[in-house]
Amino acid sequence: MKVFITDGTTEGFYTAVFDAYREDDAVITSPENMQLRFDSAVVNVAADSGKAQRVKNKLDRLDRYAAGDIDLALRSDDALREQAAFEYIKLLVKSGRPVRKMLSHPAVIDISDIISRVTGELHKMKGFLRFMETESGLLYAPYSPDNDITELIAPHFKARLGEQKFVIHDVKRKKAALCNGNTWFIAAVGEAEVYLSEYERAFETLWKKYYASVNIKERPHEKQMKGYMPVRYWKFLPEKNGPSE
Repeated sequence: MKVFITDGTTEGFYTAVFDAYREDDAVITSPENMQLRFDSAVVNVAADSGKAQRVKNKLDRLDRYAAGDIDLALRSDDALREQAAFEYIKLLVKSGRPVRKMLSHPAVIDISDIISRVTGELHKMKGFLRFMETESGLLYAPYSPDNDITELIAPHFKARLGEQKFVIHDVKRKKAALCNGNTWFIAAVGEAEVYLSEYERAFETLWKKYYASVNIKERPHEKQMKGYMPVRYWKFLPEKNGPSE
């Protein structure tokens, strides 16, 4: 069995698809998810824009929505995302037509499940992401999504916030969407030291007091809260971090 190791980029994945397509029992994965069998032959794939584009062109001819589906799947934190996308591509090429309605096929089931988890988290974050006003007037929102969705969520908040400057910081992946009021872009960032405005500090204090007043200690509703928002998101909620002042 040959295991094709990508560099984790979309271009690297499509290059691996080009190289692995005619191999029997080939596996595509990225370094952080690599699991080898004793009979595995490792092939390290260097991204090749020419090979990648040829695969994309093929997909576009067969299904104009396929590349978008693959992009969503590759943003997942699922350890098998590359292999699931590879199996989906092989099915698409073999069929010669769109296959998303083949809902009983394992390749379609797998990639649909992965995509639904990505889009589900994206939908949640459009409502759950919390912005804080800094001393400079910039809006700053730290979060740690399971999936790599910062590029997907930034356009929503650009449309919502208009000309407001903001930063959406994925602290898990050390990347951020930065908006200067006109355009937004993605940049690699490390730790951020944020100084809140006086208004923001006062607002957070009021919000914590309000939360404490409506939260009846004798009738805890933690289970309900977990249903609305998973615990892993709580660390970015002011009402769940520290007592009211």
